[in-house]
Amino acid sequence: MAMEIGVLARQNHQIGVQLELWANRALAGERLTGCQAQVLLYILRHEDSGASLTAIHHAYGYSKASLSGLIKQLREKGYVRVEPCREDDRRKLLYGTEKGRQLLEAMHAADLKAQDWLQQTFTPAELTALEHLQGKLLRSLIQLNTSNPKKEASAYAKSDASTQAV
Repeated sequence: MAMEIGVLARQNHQIGVQLELWANRALAGERLTGCQAQVLLYILRHEDSGASLTAIHHAYGYSKASLSGLIKQLREKGYVRVEPCREDDRRKLLYGTEKGRQLLEAMHAADLKAQDWLQQTFTPAELTALEHLQGKLLRSLIQLNTSNPKKEASAYAKSDASTQAV
């Protein structure tokens, strides 16, 4: 069975969209989007040392411009505070506020609902396989996207030329 990469890409994109819509509905009572909750959770998990915009960017892949706007919204809602880094004046570190920590219960409740849904939809073996295959796909795509495209194009052209010569 041949799988078109376009079909796989569209399905994965739609899965992400549907999960985000679900999270938005689950957290609407808290006036928080799924994306905001995800970033807030990251910040709260890094309370000891603070979280940087760059670290969040690397963890989730959102653009720094999008993250800046999202963090501004979290600050305006009183969920996050910003402090200068002691080691580097140019860096700012993000910390959750008490108001942000109070949302943990609502975010965990939404997470438990998602876990229940997954367990009703998939068997434990299917969930393990899904997690394994998604991880494998993601690692492969990251490797593809971080490799040297000029070097690969050059190698491809050489191998293509040698194939044509035969």
